[in-house]
Amino acid sequence: MDPAPLASDLAAVWLTLKLATVVTALLILVGTPVAWWLARTRSPFKGIIGAVVALPLVLPPTVIGFYLLVAMGPHGPVGHLTEALGIGLLPFTFPGLVVASVIYSLPFVVQPIQNAFEAIGERPLEVAATLRAGPWDAFWSVAVPLARPGFLTGAILGFAHTVGEFGIVLMIGGSIPGETRVVSVQIYDHVEALAYTQAHWLAGGMVLFSFAVLFALYTFNPPRQRRP
Repeated sequence: MDPAPLASDLAAVWLTLKLATVVTALLILVGTPVAWWLARTRSPFKGIIGAVVALPLVLPPTVIGFYLLVAMGPHGPVGHLTEALGIGLLPFTFPGLVVASVIYSLPFVVQPIQNAFEAIGERPLEVAATLRAGPWDAFWSVAVPLARPGFLTGAILGFAHTVGEFGIVLMIGGSIPGETRVVSVQIYDHVEALAYTQAHWLAGGMVLFSFAVLFALYTFNPPRQRRP
């Protein structure tokens, strides 16, 4: 294989893994309180918030990418804010990819964690309360350990979904080598250039990666029964 395309492919793989790692960490931080609130609240706004979180599951990536471009562009509210803070505009940058990927992959992390919190039931938290554990202590010492399978599932799905993104990363990031050109965009560029050998290598790697993720998910993280 020509060393030049190989170096470009490796750069795309490294950037993809970097993006997926950063996004997964942020998704766990952002998604955990959202999932906990959705699992515990009786607010009438639960349906609205849940629907907003789940929107990326049904909206085309191009729709999300378009509105993110508008919001983060020079005339959008986010663009005005980032320029006022001296950060500059986010589209066609790695931080822009991170923001878009967090929004697009949010339901893949929130929903498994929410389901895990709901499966805990009330009794373990009530027992913790009788032992004088405060809400914060009960959350970290009871809820989080019992919901560990949900965290594992959410992290795996969030990471894998970020690796496989195409439409939204192409719209927000374009195809800038070393900055925004991830594996899915690299495959697209190879196909456009009729470089099918390079496309086969990367696409085959994506197939193996996806199978390994699903195999690990179904083998090492079986579903748990809801607690009374």
